[in-house]
Amino acid sequence: MLCFALHSASRAFTNLYRPFLDEIGLTYPQYLVMLVLWERESVTVKELGGALRLDSGTLSPLLKRLQARGLLVRTRSETDERSVRVEVTDDGRALWQQARDIPQRMVTATGMDLGEVEELRATLENLTSTLNDAARRVTENRETRS
Repeated sequence: MLCFALHSASRAFTNLYRPFLDEIGLTYPQYLVMLVLWERESVTVKELGGALRLDSGTLSPLLKRLQARGLLVRTRSETDERSVRVEVTDDGRALWQQARDIPQRMVTATGMDLGEVEELRATLENLTSTLNDAARRVTENRETRS
């Protein structure tokens, strides 16, 4: 089944990431947060959750640990106290210098060239979008029957 193949591939990726991330002292979910911050510098928790497809209940402990390490800061908006902004610190930016070769190491480990990796990524993003739409329709249909 496709779901088993995808699950196995996901676990294999996570297992391969582990030694690389151990070198820089991050877990895989923490690394994902930092990737967004390295790219954008500053985001709201809501934007971060959208980028990573994680809810704030999942993000909060990750952000708390990363802030304790001095890699990011969280500040509550003065205009909307429900909104929290997350910004990478100088230490967080410095960590990028240690982490920046990880994506290339992962591409190399796939045994695929960059074009093949990009094509697979696009296919998986399309599949994810299609499955999310299908799940939303199923949920809506279930709710209208209730």
